[in-house]
Amino acid sequence: MAIHIPEVFRQFIEAHRVGRLATVDRTGHPSVVPVCYVYAGNAFYSAIDDKPKGVTPKQLQRIRNIRVNPHVSLLIDDYLEDWTALAYMHVRGIADIMQPNGSLTSERTSAVTALRLKYVQYRSMPIEQSAIIRIVPSRFHVWSADGHLQPTERARAPIVGP
Repeated sequence: MAIHIPEVFRQFIEAHRVGRLATVDRTGHPSVVPVCYVYAGNAFYSAIDDKPKGVTPKQLQRIRNIRVNPHVSLLIDDYLEDWTALAYMHVRGIADIMQPNGSLTSERTSAVTALRLKYVQYRSMPIEQSAIIRIVPSRFHVWSADGHLQPTERARAPIVGP
């Protein structure tokens, strides 16, 4: 089921460039990595890109973890020395790996386009040939020191505030 999110949440998501993706392996050991992402339609997308990695994409811990346990969290946050301006969004969801298969689906094409619009670096990378992590959110939890992340519109799904 798609989650309707308040406009203030969408603005917070779009204003940030990096999130922290948390996954868990089959024995319960967590892993957290920074990721570039976009929110398009009703899902988050993150490409397995050409930045240097110590292993092949299939061997990445986040990929292996998602394959055995699709429950993930994505944390998007503001940290400033002025603690009155702190804020975060914790997204829980179900992830899967969209593999390149020679023909791009409209969803995959839209994700690649959105990633390239947000990150100029992706315009010269063949991310259409890479795996893309898709996260379908099931729950949002937000907090802000000054209350600016409180929705003014009524949510139509499990949206959780402070």
